[in-house]
Amino acid sequence: MDLGSLVYASELTRAREKALAALVKLAGGKQRNRALGLLGLTAGQAEELDRDAALLDAPAAEAGTVYTGVLYQHLDLASLSETARDRARERVLVASALWGVVALDDRIPAYRLSIGARLPALTKTGLAAYWRAPLAKALPDDPGALVVDMRSGGYAAAWRPRHATLVEVKASTADGKPISHMAKAVRGTVTRELLRSPQPATTPEDVATAAEKGDGVGRVELSAPAGGGAGAYVVNVIAAA
Repeated sequence: MDLGSLVYASELTRAREKALAALVKLAGGKQRNRALGLLGLTAGQAEELDRDAALLDAPAAEAGTVYTGVLYQHLDLASLSETARDRARERVLVASALWGVVALDDRIPAYRLSIGARLPALTKTGLAAYWRAPLAKALPDDPGALVVDMRSGGYAAAWRPRHATLVEVKASTADGKPISHMAKAVRGTVTRELLRSPQPATTPEDVATAAEKGDGVGRVELSAPAGGGAGAYVVNVIAAA
């Protein structure tokens, strides 16, 4: 991997170098049980330490193929049209505890590091706090722009726009209880519909409309910031009873 080839290289390369060095040092150290605990891994996941310890020499692939969780399964990038995939490369950023953010066509090695993990050699305040200043410097935040947020809470804590309109996509039961496992699937589906749309979403209403078109999506509600303030709009997908 070439750190200089990643998106926002001029703003984020130094922070990425430090995070990578701290992870490799922890994973390759002699205190394996301590490393497992700090990274939130079980004894049965010890092979992930070996993967992280070898990151400096590991083969790289496009981020869109490296990330394979539930959200990415429902996004199903490979099955999108070439036009939609071009939109994804232009408009989608993936939040990362190791790289800050990456674009889908950035080449990275497979790794294991969650935003809730701890890297004592890097920071005492947590990875979300570590990335806050670099991301604030790097990411665009223009008045009138629309940011659609598909991140979980830990990653969202690393950066929020101050000027752009923010729309968070969530999932809940009919009585308002969050459904975290369903939210990942919903976010992947809504991302897919946004990329398939001939016109880019420019308003929270556009995001809600895209959500309604997703396969298997239940009732959709759009709520505005409380009191008309500067908080986030929320597109909430409500599970069928």
